Amino acid sequence: MKYLALLLLFIVPQTFAVDPARVLIIVGPSKHPPGSHEVAAGGRVMKHCLETMANVPGVKADVVDAWPDQALRDAASTVVFIGDTFPAGRFPNPQQNLADLDAMMQRGCGIVCVHYATGLLGADVTPDGDHPLLRWLGGYFANRSCPHHESFARIFNAATITPAAAQHPITRGWKEFTLHDEPYINNYFGKGENKLAPNVTAIATSMLPPEAPKRETVAWCVERADGGRGFGIVMPHFYKNWTHEDLLRCILNSIVWTAKLEVPADGVKTTLPDLATFKPVSVDYVPPPPKPKKAETK
Repeated sequence: MKYLALLLLFIVPQTFAVDPARVLIIVGPSKHPPGSHEVAAGGRVMKHCLETMANVPGVKADVVDAWPDQALRDAASTVVFIGDTFPAGRFPNPQQNLADLDAMMQRGCGIVCVHYATGLLGADVTPDGDHPLLRWLGGYFANRSCPHHESFARIFNAATITPAAAQHPITRGWKEFTLHDEPYINNYFGKGENKLAPNVTAIATSMLPPEAPKRETVAWCVERADGGRGFGIVMPHFYKNWTHEDLLRCILNSIVWTAKLEVPADGVKTTLPDLATFKPVSVDYVPPPPKPKKAETK
């Protein structure tokens, strides 16, 4: 019997407790008008959707609006940024923030940047455009203050977004779609001819601008040498577009993929309640008031 018990230890499958994947969502500052960006509500939307995925159970998400402590950083399988430009540079102590992120990336943590969180300012980059985000994410939106490159932000009434990598897990379960939004164009992917690096894959493209269409990369991913994964997407600008099923699935797929979980064959399935429940300033975009005209002088 003693030998039988020892034999069973080798042939009977063992059950081990596995910690759930944890997603750290970092919400940066934003000064956009109600109904656009809505970064705090957007962070809450992603948390809800990740924690209610029907076919990827067990994921937990933490949402913070300040630089996270080490316990949260150490627990994260992937980190998601949303805000007006890359939040690590907008919080206090940006150099220490980058050092903290570097430690996370070196252990293979994933990173996702949504819309303007893909953006860097001229003050963030070296004169030739170098920044750690270029390696962590595979590319970025170069604000017009950048000395080396200028990406463009413009709202399009109908931008058609096309999957660009049919075999990639992030493209599972969503199809080409058209929406009213602000997908950035002429994003920056590196020196020379601004081409994607060999380890960077275009996930979605769009023929923009409509008056002089050119195939623009509006979502991309990278598989890094440190074993980590990154994903950037330059939408959504409008808060109401979080209800767009194809866009939402693309973003959720990317978070799951960067956390090194298996993306289901038909993409992530989740339930999205009324966006108003996530307490935005406004669900709908409210344009800023017109600037007052200067009084004429005589």
